[in-house]
Amino acid sequence: MRLFVGDDWAEDHHDVEVMDEAGKVLAKRRLPEGVAGIAQLHELIGRHLGEDADEAEVIVGIETDRGPWVTALVTAGYRVFPVNPLQASRYRERLGVSGAKSDAGDAHMLADMVRTDSHQLRAAAGDSAAAEGLKVLARTHKTLIWERTRAVQRLRHQLREYYPAALEAYDDLDAPDTLELLGKAPDPARAAKLTRAQVSAALKRARRRNITDKATAILAALRSPQLGQPAAVTAAYAATVRSLIAVITVLNEQVKILQRQVEENFGRHPDAEIYQSQPGMGAVLGARVLAEFGDAPHRYADGKARRNYAATSPITRASGKEEGRRRPVHPQRPSGRRAQRPGIHGPEGIARRPRPLRRAPRPRHRAQRRPETARQQARRHPARVPENPHPLRRGHRLVPPAKPPSVFRSGLTLKLLGCLSARGRRGGGPGAPTAGAPT
Repeated sequence: MRLFVGDDWAEDHHDVEVMDEAGKVLAKRRLPEGVAGIAQLHELIGRHLGEDADEAEVIVGIETDRGPWVTALVTAGYRVFPVNPLQASRYRERLGVSGAKSDAGDAHMLADMVRTDSHQLRAAAGDSAAAEGLKVLARTHKTLIWERTRAVQRLRHQLREYYPAALEAYDDLDAPDTLELLGKAPDPARAAKLTRAQVSAALKRARRRNITDKATAILAALRSPQLGQPAAVTAAYAATVRSLIAVITVLNEQVKILQRQVEENFGRHPDAEIYQSQPGMGAVLGARVLAEFGDAPHRYADGKARRNYAATSPITRASGKEEGRRRPVHPQRPSGRRAQRPGIHGPEGIARRPRPLRRAPRPRHRAQRRPETARQQARRHPARVPENPHPLRRGHRLVPPAKPPSVFRSGLTLKLLGCLSARGRRGGGPGAPTAGAPT
């Protein structure tokens, strides 16, 4: 016996529907989130299983793959299919084109979807707790990097509005020396009063090289003539810059702390050595790849299944108008969370890069090119179509026929044709080929 459950989840409740193999609706209910709700769901399913509970199979469709609720469903022994919301939306249009939508209707749609099309869906991965924890750390680490990039872009925008000389003086706005100097002098008036000792000390604490030249360049850029804003506007911008500097400083510290946690957790995983054996994959990138692919041993049948999950397999886009032609194949554009997985696309790009010790190809000069044949000239300068109104027939040519291939054009050389080369050395005839003849 098999039961199919559709679960339309929300933040504080779940709309569930239980369906049998024939598509008959057995029960509908709205359950609260938490322990009480999962207990009521188990009771509802057990009531319809009856005495065959040990041999029955419960299949659940839900539009998420994480959270305590999904973990409780997997722990209970249910077969859970996380459905992509885009897939659910397309399946809803399959059941009706009116555009109607409700929580109870979505629960019915999910139950019917896992009943009829569960073979087209991917079941929830049975990853280990270590892989799940590594996924949380790796994703949070990458999210903090994105947040730091957004804060830096906001800082750049603020500086461009009232203090453009700072953008010329400082290359990296998230560097420690830049944040220190901007914190001391967030406006042009204070920046002009910075001394060489202060700038050099900040560069030295940031472990910069060539401190003397860099300090000279920074002071020259800060003291150069520039357009400014009124005093009140400049003071307001300086206050916002101080706030952004504090945010970026905290993000820098937390990114370093999380990076150490990612490296430690990844180093303790048994598959870490395998991932790090690939070229160009370090601890952070390997942790992201392992976190996104998971460590379930039987989740992917082959390498193609991994490429499909990573959205890197080519896809075919063809219509009825292109019947008989070669179907165009386009690269897939990752969408959703997979578009935010640099670990999936990073190793492939690294593997495609040329080796650093690879010898560059020898350039060909114009003097080394062979003279063009009549066929090549005809391709460069195609002949005009004859003005004869009758269609071309078989045997008609638009260009003069090419000369029959000689023995030299067929790939043979004078060394292979000993008799001809001997005749050429003896001067056998005016038409005999010579060693200097072009091939």
